[in-house]
Amino acid sequence: MARTYLTRSAPETGEVERRRWIFRHPAVIRLTHWVNAVCLLVLLMSGLQIFNAHPALYWGKVSTFDTPLMAMSSTEDDPPKGVTKVLGHTFDTTGWLGSSAGADGEAADRGFPAWATLPSDQDLTGGRSWHFFFAWAFVLNGLAYLVYGLVSGQLRFRVIPSRDQIRHFGASVWEHMTLRFPQGDEAKRYNVIQKLTYLVVLFVLLPVQVLAGLAMSPAMNAAFPFLLTLFDGRQSARTIHFVVAALLVLFVIVHVALVLLSGFWNNMRGMLTGWFVIERKVEPTPAAGETQA
Repeated sequence: MARTYLTRSAPETGEVERRRWIFRHPAVIRLTHWVNAVCLLVLLMSGLQIFNAHPALYWGKVSTFDTPLMAMSSTEDDPPKGVTKVLGHTFDTTGWLGSSAGADGEAADRGFPAWATLPSDQDLTGGRSWHFFFAWAFVLNGLAYLVYGLVSGQLRFRVIPSRDQIRHFGASVWEHMTLRFPQGDEAKRYNVIQKLTYLVVLFVLLPVQVLAGLAMSPAMNAAFPFLLTLFDGRQSARTIHFVVAALLVLFVIVHVALVLLSGFWNNMRGMLTGWFVIERKVEPTPAAGETQA
């Protein structure tokens, strides 16, 4: 009896990954991204230095010292303890907020610790100098990004989700929660979560942050009195400025975490050189069978 043998040079099913290089980030996008990162870091650290001059937040036109929304202080214990009060609730934050080690290693009465502020010593004048210089650098850099994005069409491509993306919003949320990142052609563009997040950051949080900062300046109040009306007083503007800064820090933390999880070197190469690698998945064509009698 003749026997038939069927051999195959490749499986009928399976996935083959092929690397494809795409140019993802133009030079202006890359430059403004890194300038923005430096500005935000300096603004955060110098802003905490300014906050330490009076580590408390209020709402309205004046400081209600007896009922702050949030306040950091130290006790008279030996050694002193750090205490943070938020909406009437008290928390022990020794070593972090209210009381932390100074340059000499001894406990010091200060809102945020020395390592988080610029300058590290208690220096309100120095903190303001750093903050105001980099605030204007931040604004000019942001304007350059917006103008380029509008003229080149990059802004719409990066922050406006398509109808198809909006329809699959729930699926995108689930993919983020399960840390499943887009592959193939889907990796060529930002997903709906990224676009909506950037949209809120660019056109809500950052403008509010800049306007609240201007509202705290007496000179700006004299030139543009509507700013105080807009924020219901200078103390309200200071509180909003602080809260938005915290939201921006949260955004940066999540952004960096996703960069690390989705491929650190690939993402860094993309933002340094513009070139990004995607893995294109294709189904191989089954090889013809070979029959032997």
